This record gives sequence, C-alpha cells and structure tokens, in this order.
Amino acid sequence: MSKAVVLLSGGLDSATMLAIARDEGFEPCAITFRYGQRHAIEIEAARRVAKSMNVTEHLEVEFDLRSMGGSALTSSMEVPKGRSAAQMQEGIPVTYVPARNTIFLSFALGYAESLGANHIFVGVNALDYAGYPDCRPDYIRAFECMARLATRSAMEGDEPLALHTPLIELTKAEIIRRGLKLGVDYSLTCSCYDPNVASEACGNCDACTLRLEGFLANDVTDPIKYQRPAASS
Repeated sequence: MSKAVVLLSGGLDSATMLAIARDEGFEPCAITFRYGQRHAIEIEAARRVAKSMNVTEHLEVEFDLRSMGGSALTSSMEVPKGRSAAQMQEGIPVTYVPARNTIFLSFALGYAESLGANHIFVGVNALDYAGYPDCRPDYIRAFECMARLATRSAMEGDEPLALHTPLIELTKAEIIRRGLKLGVDYSLTCSCYDPNVASEACGNCDACTLRLEGFLANDVTDPIKYQRPAASS
C-alpha cells in the first residue's frame, strides 16, 4: 500500500476524505493542526476519527496564528450565525483564516517527503465554501505545480506528487452519502465553528447549517449533539 498524507481536522469532510483514501487503497497518514483556533474540540475529534479508522501514523503540529488575527476562528471576533445560503456565497466570510490552506499544505508536503509519500489528500470544497479563495480548483492546481518543483522527488525524477481533492465538486449531501457508504461514524466528528464547553455544536453557524442540510437531504439524523434542537434534522 502506498502511503498518503491526509489532512484531518476532525470535521465531517476530512473524516469522509480519510475513508476515501483508505478505500482507494492508500495507507493514510493523518496530519492535524493546532493553530490557535478557538476550540481544541476539533483536535479531540480528529483523534477519535483517526482511531476509528485504525490510522497508525497521526502527526499533530502546533503553531499559533492568533497573533496574525484576521479571522473569527483565531480571535474573539463574533462567528456569523443564521446566514442563508445566498449570504454564505457573498464575499469572503470572516471565518476564513488568512493563508491557512497554504500553511497546512506546506506542512503536509514536508510530512509527505519525510515519509516518502507522493500523495496528499485535502478536503477542500468549492461548492459549499465558494467564498474561501484557497478552496478553489485553480488554487489546488497551482499548489500542486509548485510542490512538484519544490521537492526532492522532482529533482531526482521520481513519481511526481499528486494532490487529491475528492470532495471539491461534491455537495454536502453527496459527501455525507459517500461517507455513509464507507461506514464513517459521523458521531465522532465536529464541524461547528462555535461549540460550547460541552462539545455541543451551536446549530446556527455556516458549518452547522450546511451539515444539517446535508443530513436532511439524506433523510438521516445528524448523530452529534447540538446546543438546541436541530431544526433541520
């Protein structure tokens, strides 16, 4: 089995992507980031997901983006709640963390080189997160091109690095449907931008709204706990 580095946040998308990498015959090596985000709950979720899928190599990298600010996820800035689908598509949301995916992918690239792996899986999505500039297909192609120039394998003529984005053109409902078929236990995941200390999702932020709509479209109840009755489940 070829090794593949999988960016694992502990959310619904990354858990599905981990299952896809494994289903496609790769040995997934997970990498999770503690970057100064508002809540460490997602780190715990990533550990649960990795354990449930028998991931033997799970690297946790810690650095702090709070000093840079610019995002509701790394500051005390208020997380938007109750937005409609149309509002989510308007401009770049305050939950965007400046250059986050570039930073994450750079770490993943280094990890892949150290493992001798030529495959990286990242759960970006261009449909549900149209406002995030580092989730667009053009960005992914550009990073892959750069990575193929910047690594030892590029100089030595080995297999070029491949950046896999199996979720990039799927709706949230399609992602959940794919994950359910692969046996993903979504009760282990955390998608919320603003969970409480009891690890209960708020049910109103953009991530919760999209997640709930995805489960509703599959006629399945979201198995995680919410701070209030989930209106869409």
